[in-house]
This record gives sequence, C-alpha cells and structure tokens, in this order.
Amino acid sequence: MAKHVIEMTDAGVTALHSATVLDEEGESREIAVTGERPLTIYLNKREIVTLMTMGTDPELLTLGYLRNQGLIASIEAVIAVQVDWDVEAVAVTTHQLDSDTNKDIEKKMSKKTVTSGCGQGTMFGDVMTSLSQLSVKCPRFSRDDIYQILSGLQHYNQMYKTAGAVHGCGLCSMSGEVDFFVEDVGRHNAVDAISGWMWLEKLSGENKVFYTTGRLTSEMVIKVAQMEIPLLVSRSGVTEMGLQIAQQIGIGLVARAKGKHFLVFNGLKNFQQ
Repeated sequence: MAKHVIEMTDAGVTALHSATVLDEEGESREIAVTGERPLTIYLNKREIVTLMTMGTDPELLTLGYLRNQGLIASIEAVIAVQVDWDVEAVAVTTHQLDSDTNKDIEKKMSKKTVTSGCGQGTMFGDVMTSLSQLSVKCPRFSRDDIYQILSGLQHYNQMYKTAGAVHGCGLCSMSGEVDFFVEDVGRHNAVDAISGWMWLEKLSGENKVFYTTGRLTSEMVIKVAQMEIPLLVSRSGVTEMGLQIAQQIGIGLVARAKGKHFLVFNGLKNFQQ
C-alpha cells in the first residue's frame, strides 16, 4: 500500500527574540525572550479555534489538536495542512465529509470546555462522556526506570534554559531514549504537537512514556490517554481530577519528578523498587 502523502508546509518560525531590560541594580542587559503568536485553525474553510503558540511546529500542533479533539478521525482523510503566518492562520483540507460526519463536528463544537491549560486551552465535545471509551494498562516500572527517563531528558528543555516562559513535553521509551521533544508556551500545545507527530509517523503509544514539565490536569491525562500512552511523568504536580481520571483510565501517574525524587500517584501496584 502506498504511503499517504499530505501536502504540508514547513513554516516553523524562530522562537527566540531579544529584549532590553534593567536588572535589580539598574544595569541594562539584553536577554532572550520566548516568541508567542496566534494561529487560527481552519478546517475545510471553517474557523475552529485560535491557539497561542511559539510557532516552531505549527503543522504538527494543528494535526494533533484536530486529532485530540476528535474533529478528524483518520490521518488518511487529510489532504493538506497549509500555514500562512502573514494571516496567522493554518488551513486544513480533508476529503469530502459525509453529512453524518459534519453533524458530529457541529455537535462537538457546540459544547466547549475552557480548560486550565496555559493561555486557556479548549476542548470540544462531551469530554467526560468520552472517557468511558479510553483504557490503557499501566506497565511495571521501577525507580531506576524513572531515573533513566529523567536522565535522558537532561539535554532537552533548551528554550526553557535560555528564555523560560515555556513548557516541554517528550515522548520517551522506558530505557530513557527520547523519541520526540517539543517546547511551547502552553503544555497543551506541546502534547498536541507530539500527538500530531505520532499520527504522521503512525507510531503507537504502547510501551511509551510521556513526560511533561507542566502540571497533570484532567486535560493532560485525557490527551495522553487518547494517544494510548500508559505512563505519564511530570516535573510538576497533579490535580484531583487529573488523578481521578488516571485511576479511571488506568494510566500510571508519576509527578514531582526532579533529580532523584518523585511521587507515584497512580500505578502503585506496578511500581517496583
């Protein structure tokens, strides 16, 4: 079978900019600041949402967002993804949708949840109802596994180290190898970009580990579950609903992971010292 080819731009932009500041002693300094710009997604000429993004991976971000929102069911349906920064928009074209599919999109977009994502994330459709369809199996993991994952990520987060104001997300193996790492101004953008990359590469989330610098909210847990990734690791903390959803779906949840310290919130029976 021939590989599905999508007509797609490569419109990633420079994320670093400079600013003149005064330090606490009144001395003038030039420092790096993180770029941020709006990107409005159009699906078959219909405006879907405007995301605030760093702009380094706009095509992957768009694909992952539409995938995680359930607005496109198959990557084979996508014909083109065209980013035009002059108008701060991305146009996604798919094969002709049947009337039932269009009605489903209308229904999902009629119900909008503003999430706790940085810059206010948005999820369409009845998010809580869809959880009943999600289920993963937390793998067995050890303290050394978590240490390997954290060690493998040490050379990433370059934007954060240089300018700050970003979150980072990584798709990893249990051995600590990092398959793909994305930084953006919102953690929900970074996870969507990784989802888009996995979709293009036809890569399964089975046996993978997802790492994020951001907090584990309900939105983050749901998106990782949609990618069928069974173990989620965060440098930050966990919300009550994030934990409840992880318990319901079966995702292993490790948080406050930094250096040699971490806390296992879900998957306790699968954790081996």
